[in-house]
Amino acid sequence: MFNAYVVVTLLAIAVNGFSGIAALVHWKQILPGMAKAGVPESWLTMLGGLKTAGAAGLLVGLLGMPLIGTAAATGLVLFFVGAIVTHLRARDHSPQFGLAIGFLLLNMATLALGLAP
Repeated sequence: MFNAYVVVTLLAIAVNGFSGIAALVHWKQILPGMAKAGVPESWLTMLGGLKTAGAAGLLVGLLGMPLIGTAAATGLVLFFVGAIVTHLRARDHSPQFGLAIGFLLLNMATLALGLAP
């Protein structure tokens, strides 16, 4: 079970970290999706910071502080629940909506595997 946790968590670190950095630098390719979901560009720095902090917390959890990893995974799950609600409220069913669902499922798997005995 631990090996599955490590693999899933490393994947979650990579994708959340990439997504967070993309938001922090206001990467042109994510701007249309954010606008379609009704997310102002001015929010990207905060949202990117939260995702990047979540990825860093997952890494800290892997490196021996499991409570921080659990807190980070919980925060990322809540973040992507909020992202999905945002897409639904904007009636946005674009590929970014599908990505938000994928991120949510990945972070939920990370959390579940981290809590497994």
